[in-house]
Amino acid sequence: MNKFMEQAQSIKEQIIAVRREIHSNPEVGAKLPKTKAFVIGKLREMGYEPEEICESGIVATIKGNKPGKTFLLRADMDALPMEEATNCDFKATNGAMHSCGHDMHTAMLLGAAKLLKQNQDLIEGTVKLVFQPDEEGFTGAKKMIGAGVLKNPDVDAAMAMHVNSGTPSNLVVCGLGTSIGGCFRFRIVVKGTGCHGAMPETGVDPINIAHHIYSGLQTILVREIPAVKPAVITIGKFVGGDAPNIIPGEVVMEGTFRYLDKEMGDFVIGRMNEIVTSTAKIFRGEAELIELSSVPPLTNNNDLAHEITGYIKDIVGEQAVMLFESGGMGSEDFASYSYEVPSLYIILGAGAKNENPEFGEPMHNQKVVFNEDILPTGAAIHAYSAITWLKNNK
Repeated sequence: MNKFMEQAQSIKEQIIAVRREIHSNPEVGAKLPKTKAFVIGKLREMGYEPEEICESGIVATIKGNKPGKTFLLRADMDALPMEEATNCDFKATNGAMHSCGHDMHTAMLLGAAKLLKQNQDLIEGTVKLVFQPDEEGFTGAKKMIGAGVLKNPDVDAAMAMHVNSGTPSNLVVCGLGTSIGGCFRFRIVVKGTGCHGAMPETGVDPINIAHHIYSGLQTILVREIPAVKPAVITIGKFVGGDAPNIIPGEVVMEGTFRYLDKEMGDFVIGRMNEIVTSTAKIFRGEAELIELSSVPPLTNNNDLAHEITGYIKDIVGEQAVMLFESGGMGSEDFASYSYEVPSLYIILGAGAKNENPEFGEPMHNQKVVFNEDILPTGAAIHAYSAITWLKNNK
């Protein structure tokens, strides 16, 4: 067994305890006071001097005796606003839930922090540990980058890991190139003039305008972009009116646009804005396209992907690492790092149904349960990858 994996297994119960503490006290968004205090406390116990960045971001660094480059490891800490419905003894009861596994990510990186301290003499350069808020809202990475998380010292390469329910435990999956979609979350506010349904000519019907906008947006995908470039526009919220015989004065739509090609995505967003405003004008109303949040497609650096997954094979074995060339439409705000420095984002399997009937529920599900046995694997992957990369990239 790899030395780092042995060390990680020896602290398995500590990592599990950390994960359960975070899981029981989930916090949502950009303000994570309890989680932040807990993580800072754990880092200080290990001998780190963590710094706060942005509202609830945390950065800690560890240097070896030899100079070298800087490798960044990132974990997200925020939960989702949903009731937990698992049977776990440590389930959350405050109306929020770590149904995307960010509690696992934070625990694994804290485990890696301990392993890095144990092997500090092997570090040739600097490892920067980053604990980030509001991944789910797509604001965390941008804010931390804007606040200088990639500076002092300058980061040469970055890595993040995400657990995945339904993927066999300890299987590592890594996309080459652009493997995770960009996401543009938007609101469309359509304004007309309310009137009685018996006299529609006296008003301007925003429902009619919104209907035409809806159809026009879908037309972009089938008539204005190549069929070989995946993209999807979804309107998940369409709200207008309170009474069956009254034409309202306003309609609000909200949705997402997901895509894999950044240039094409920029084109589509521009066309969305044109269709929204011009369609409303045609029908005598007004409409505005408002960005709620956004994240670009995530692009792995292929050289880094091949190199790091080679190291990961020392941890999980040759057969437990899968590389693929394609992309899905889920989104991840670690993407913002990938446009600043060479970056790598990998998936770590957290349990399938054939292992345990409780495993394998979809991510963001009230009943999702992750296999805690993978926590030492994640910790070892983080620490070993960082140390080995620094050694081989002086």
